[in-house]
Amino acid sequence: MAVPGPEQYPTELLDTTMDQLRTLIVVHEAGTALGAARRLGREQSSVQKQLDTMNRTFAALCGEELVLKQGRGQDALFTATGEALVDLARRTLGEWAEGVHDARRRLGRTLSVGTTRYTLGFLLDAVEHVSADYERDGVDLKVTHVRTGDLFTKLRTQELDLVCGSVVVTEGEEAELLAPYEVMEWRRSGLSLLTNLPPDRLPGASFSAGDLPRLPLVVSAGGLIGRFLTSWYGSDYRQRLTVAAEIEAAHYGFELLRSGVVSGAMLVTRGIGEAAADGRLPEAGGLRTLEIVGEVGPRTEVLVGVFTRRGERDAYPPEHPLNRLWEALSWESERWWLRP
Repeated sequence: MAVPGPEQYPTELLDTTMDQLRTLIVVHEAGTALGAARRLGREQSSVQKQLDTMNRTFAALCGEELVLKQGRGQDALFTATGEALVDLARRTLGEWAEGVHDARRRLGRTLSVGTTRYTLGFLLDAVEHVSADYERDGVDLKVTHVRTGDLFTKLRTQELDLVCGSVVVTEGEEAELLAPYEVMEWRRSGLSLLTNLPPDRLPGASFSAGDLPRLPLVVSAGGLIGRFLTSWYGSDYRQRLTVAAEIEAAHYGFELLRSGVVSGAMLVTRGIGEAAADGRLPEAGGLRTLEIVGEVGPRTEVLVGVFTRRGERDAYPPEHPLNRLWEALSWESERWWLRP
């Protein structure tokens, strides 16, 4: 079917505003005009007027109103045309918002950055180097927390432009995993154990990876640790290890061990183990750190660094906010990770 040119669009359609589309979506979500008015900070009469206008418009264009009035206190009833137009309105506004965001990012007006909890400090230190320039140029910097497992997804979908964090890389799979991304590598490391077991039960400063099955372990349900164990022991690692507790977040594991509810050891990245040993992680205070040595399966490491989409920085001038922040993070990598 031929697509009409802009001059051939129906006048009634062109008179429909984005604000009306938003109102239609909010009424659908809230259920009533009154609920939508409260969410939008408007009078109910204003919302109802917009609904009436859209009902007339699309009854003329499509042969069916969008929303039918129900009895007092009942939710609005959306017709089949109304349901279809709500979906179309969501896509339309979403695509416009995405297009505006893309243009602002390309022109250096906005930058969306993600960081895991344990790399936040490094990012904030780098931001200090560029904050004055960003403020002068009116750059809207958005910093959000990102879970390790979502790092590449948020870059791939362009929700974030740059991420500071960690990923697990396995020998033979690393090149394919990192191919779509430009990486500023800060460090590579293995795993450590945080334990409440006394030295007579778990002596020394290190522990062999091959002996992990004989320890009662606290392990994260997902994220870096789960990927590490899957690489070493396969997807059925829970059957091959003695899992005393499975947790969603590290601080729960610290609490379990410090309280004595669980006697054993918690698998953590070496960076967290070092922070606990140095007293930089108060929530792990009182727990001993042991370095895990050796390998069980293919060589597997935690890669800590900065990630962005490959080729994007090269497409921007040096003064673009993405390139400025990348340079600042490079300075921080030398100050924090490459120091003697």
